[in-house]
Amino acid sequence: MSIRQPCVALDYTPAWQQGAGIGRYVRELVRALAREDQALAWKLFVAGTGGKQLPEVPGPNFCWRPSPLPAHWLTRLWFRLHVPVPVELFTGPAGLYHATDFVLPPVRRGTTTIVQVHDLSFMRVPAAAPPALRQWLERVVPDSIRRADLVLADSQATRDDLTELFAVARSSEIAVLHGGVEARFRPRPAEEQKSVRRHYDLGDWPFVLSVGTLQPRKNHLRLLEAFARLRQEGLDLHLVIAGGAGWLSGPFFRQLEDSDLAGCVHLPGYVADEDLPALYSAATVFAFPSLYEGFGLPVLEAMACATPVVTSNLSSLPEVAGNAALLVDPHDTEAIGHAIGRLVEDSRLRQQLVSDGLERAQRFTWRQAARELLDVYRRLGIGS
Repeated sequence: MSIRQPCVALDYTPAWQQGAGIGRYVRELVRALAREDQALAWKLFVAGTGGKQLPEVPGPNFCWRPSPLPAHWLTRLWFRLHVPVPVELFTGPAGLYHATDFVLPPVRRGTTTIVQVHDLSFMRVPAAAPPALRQWLERVVPDSIRRADLVLADSQATRDDLTELFAVARSSEIAVLHGGVEARFRPRPAEEQKSVRRHYDLGDWPFVLSVGTLQPRKNHLRLLEAFARLRQEGLDLHLVIAGGAGWLSGPFFRQLEDSDLAGCVHLPGYVADEDLPALYSAATVFAFPSLYEGFGLPVLEAMACATPVVTSNLSSLPEVAGNAALLVDPHDTEAIGHAIGRLVEDSRLRQQLVSDGLERAQRFTWRQAARELLDVYRRLGIGS
């Protein structure tokens, strides 16, 4: 395969606009790419900055390529009006354009393209997404997949979903790129744990931690029901859910208001990145009974902080957790509560999962992800 122009245009927009989730994935991947590669020229595309100052580029071979139009105007232009304005109008010429957030904009003929599909929750758990968003994704994602030279999936589970739901059949058309765990996620000392407890007013009691936006897909309602049963059985536990209110979070808040759990359920909202390692470390158990995940990075973050994990036996989560967590049916409230209770009361099991989790988390690094992505680029003729 001939070597194309050694220039990659990568969509940095989710990293600029989103604090967690895909935003964190793209930020950490780009940081790792900057450490691993000095040969390619990187153009980081941002769909509008909202007047804010862009940070310093992550490496000398990187540059910013913001558009004067914000993301919602580009969405209308490209995907509603179908105006074929190529993204290279903003990025300049590129050998490869890497769309990092589900959809591929128009590109010039001859530009190699990758579209990254992080998950297919809008199809697997359709009730968990706003109808307008779901309908839009159902229209534009298949078209983006059809036009792309290669599709990137965050897990083998998502790759399998792509094969089943969109008939992307050939293995050469889909590559799997796991995320990684940042080095700052490691067991934090007692003083840092006390500090984060004080900051979020969490007292000194044992607590179950869950991290994620309050929305149906994260399954917090069943977690709340399981927690209520544990309290009824006499376990002196608290529950902390770190994440903002999202789509259809009303039933969760109504259930909480109707319960007698107000004093032992804590909702600190979005927790700052710098506080997460200490919060994970302070937790007795990390519970992540999600109905669907494209990768499930919080599972690995908790493991890296020496916190035992209960998570789902669905989608990518068994692939991520391996044998280092208790896997449960996320639709079974009793099973969720039973697994959490086991880890609270069985110190030997808890220590075993802590040990296994620390080892498991070390297998997923952003350095490895960056190297694998550069290999994918080389397969497409970009770089050497």
